[in-house]
Amino acid sequence: MARKIIIDTDPGQDDAVAILLALASPELEVLGLTCVAGNVPLDLTARNARIICELADRRQMPVYAGCDAPLSRKLVTAEHVHGKTGLDGPTLPDPTMPLQDTHAVDFIIDTLRIQDTGSVTLCPLGPLTNIAAAFERAPDIIDRVQQIVLMGGAYFEVGNITPTAEFNIYVDPEAAKIVFAAGAPLVVLPLDVTHKALTTQPRVDAFRAMGTDVGRAVADWTGFFERFDKEKYGSAGAPLHDPCVIAYLLQPDLFSGRDINVEIETASDLTLGMTVADWWRVTDRPANALFIGDVDADGFFALLIERLARL
Repeated sequence: MARKIIIDTDPGQDDAVAILLALASPELEVLGLTCVAGNVPLDLTARNARIICELADRRQMPVYAGCDAPLSRKLVTAEHVHGKTGLDGPTLPDPTMPLQDTHAVDFIIDTLRIQDTGSVTLCPLGPLTNIAAAFERAPDIIDRVQQIVLMGGAYFEVGNITPTAEFNIYVDPEAAKIVFAAGAPLVVLPLDVTHKALTTQPRVDAFRAMGTDVGRAVADWTGFFERFDKEKYGSAGAPLHDPCVIAYLLQPDLFSGRDINVEIETASDLTLGMTVADWWRVTDRPANALFIGDVDADGFFALLIERLARL
C-alpha cells in the first residue's frame, strides 16, 4: 500500500525536483501540496507548485495556499538563490489548474482528522509555518501524524543564510520550535546531508539526456541555482536539498543518522534559527529527532534519475 504524504513546500528549484520525485514514485500517495511563503512569497510558491504538477501531467493534484508570513516575524526570502520567480531557469507556461479554496492549514488539520491515525506523513520542504499553525490550532492532530520528515537545519555545516542558521529554520524559528517540541516522530535532513548530494556536471547531463520535458527542466533548474552555491562553497555542484526528504521515504537505507535532541534557538541575535543538535549526546535532554548525517550520493542520484525518467 502506498504511503500517504502531504508535501508542504515553498518551490524553489530543489522543491520542484522533490515534488517530481514524489509524483514519479508509486510507493507514495501525495494527498496534496500545501504552499508556504519561504524561498519566494506565497503567491509565487502557490503558482510554482501548480507549474510543477502540470509539468508532471498531474493536473488533478490539489494545491493549497497557506501562511504568507512567519508566525511572528517579517518574511525573509531567497531570490538571490532561486531567482525572482523561485523557479528561474527553464521557461515554463503559466499554470492553468486552479488553487484549492481551502487554506493549507485547514487541509492539513482536516486530512489528519479524516485519515486513519498514524497513516499520514508530513514532508515539509520549507519554513515550518503551516505545520506549526496546524499544531497550534488543532493539537489533537499531533498524535495522528505517522512521521514528519523535513529538510531543515544544520549542525556541522552550521548555516547558509546566517553563520549559524539554515534558511528554512531561520525564516520561522518560532514555528520550528513548536514542531520540534511537538512530540511527533521526526526525521531531519539538514545541510550536513544535503551538502553531500551535489549536482555535478555528469549528473546534470544525465537529467538532460532523458530527452523529456521533465529532464530538461530539472537540468535547467539545477544549472541555474548551481551558480550561487558553486561560487559560495567552491564546490563541484549545488546541493539538492529537498529531494533528500522524498528519497529518504523511498530508500531510507541510503541515509544514516542518530536519534538525538535538537533544540531551536529563538532568542539570540547571534544564533537565531540555529538547530542546536546534541550530536555527541553531551546533555541529558531526551532525543526528539533522527538527525541525518550522511547519504550515499551515487545511490541518491541513481534513484532520482530512474524515477524522473518515468515522467
